[in-house]
Amino acid sequence: MVYESKYKAMLTDSQSAIEQIGSNSVVAIGQAVCQPPALMEALASRAEAANIDNVKVYYMHAEENMKQSLLRYELMGRIKPYCMFIQDAERDLIKKGQQDGDRKVVYYVPNSFSQSVRFFTDHIHVDTFLVTVSPMDRNGYFTFGTNNDYTSTAARTAKRLIVEVNRHMPRVYGRSALHVSEVDAIVENDAPLLTLTPRPIQDHERELGKRIAELVPEHACLQIGVGGVPSGVCEALMNRKDLGIHTEVLNPALAQLIQNGVVTNRWKKINPGKSVFTFAMGDDAFYDFMNDNIAIESHPVDYVNDPAVIAQNDNVVSVNSTIEMDLTGACNSEYVNGHQFTSTGGQLDFVRGAYAAKGGMSFIAFQSAINDGKISKIVPRLSGPVTTPRTDVHYVVTENGVANLKGLSSTERAQALIALAHPNFRNGLTAAAKEMHLL
Repeated sequence: MVYESKYKAMLTDSQSAIEQIGSNSVVAIGQAVCQPPALMEALASRAEAANIDNVKVYYMHAEENMKQSLLRYELMGRIKPYCMFIQDAERDLIKKGQQDGDRKVVYYVPNSFSQSVRFFTDHIHVDTFLVTVSPMDRNGYFTFGTNNDYTSTAARTAKRLIVEVNRHMPRVYGRSALHVSEVDAIVENDAPLLTLTPRPIQDHERELGKRIAELVPEHACLQIGVGGVPSGVCEALMNRKDLGIHTEVLNPALAQLIQNGVVTNRWKKINPGKSVFTFAMGDDAFYDFMNDNIAIESHPVDYVNDPAVIAQNDNVVSVNSTIEMDLTGACNSEYVNGHQFTSTGGQLDFVRGAYAAKGGMSFIAFQSAINDGKISKIVPRLSGPVTTPRTDVHYVVTENGVANLKGLSSTERAQALIALAHPNFRNGLTAAAKEMHLL
């Protein structure tokens, strides 16, 4: 009854909840599924009415609700997006700004995902944090549900915390609990959660998945991302047993491994018996699987993505992709056509953590060419920043084979990568390698 009274005392509507957010404020918002639609729309309404100006908004992974509210182009200036992971919403805004006299509208914050927690403890001083949480239990606890990442820390370092309670948000174990005494205002909104419906696995993705799965050792601990190749890996692992999960993102492909008894986490050295993640996204059935599931735990990203933590498990297998790789093995996983296209994310965290683990291995997997074979993803020199250095890359996988770059000379690396390239580009890459004195 005490906690229910506290809850009712703080319960309000979304417009009233955000009235204290004024001009020149610093606001932070959870990422992806936990972005609160009612609160974001209320803040957007204040900006649209010109009641606020120059409000910095820090966030990652803007999804459709944020795109349709705070990230409308007509609000730019009053709302200043300080984005730590660029997606379609920001790319659209950047394009409109360029068409509008090269106007600057999006402010990208370079980061490594594992460091984002410290951003909010040491560098970004947040006035108000907005987030969706699961309903309060009888002991006064909400949970952060699908998201822990930087969210659980930034929520507590902000001067003011406003939560949007949604009965659809799954209740999750681990370091996910938030007590009502830590909250300043509450709104209720049972809108459907944002969903990510996996697309069918394409033939080349299934082939890459099989190549990787063949190398995955028994009792491996998996970090698998979102997309066709990771889904292909999970599909190819369905006949295994006693695998573990310590992953940045939990998704339906990994959930299927758990539900089918492939994942038991029995052999993990840390968090044994638990599938560990820092954020999750999937469909409604996936969220139902997550709800009140004691076998899965969420933890802050500075724990989950810390290479020193990752390396404490044995046989860690990390699977990632890249936009392009040069002839020495360096990866650009964030830049396209001279512009920031996405972000560093946690790729390097897991590449390093996996290789540091006993028996660990990391894979960078990609189709050798795109646009019907017109653009090679293996190039002489990168067109953007180095996301994962050549010194860290372990296995490289394309439809043309697998190469372990560790211990190879620069000449041997170039030869191996040319062999993995699309046949249409091998002669050109060979000529470039000679010109660069790699061959």
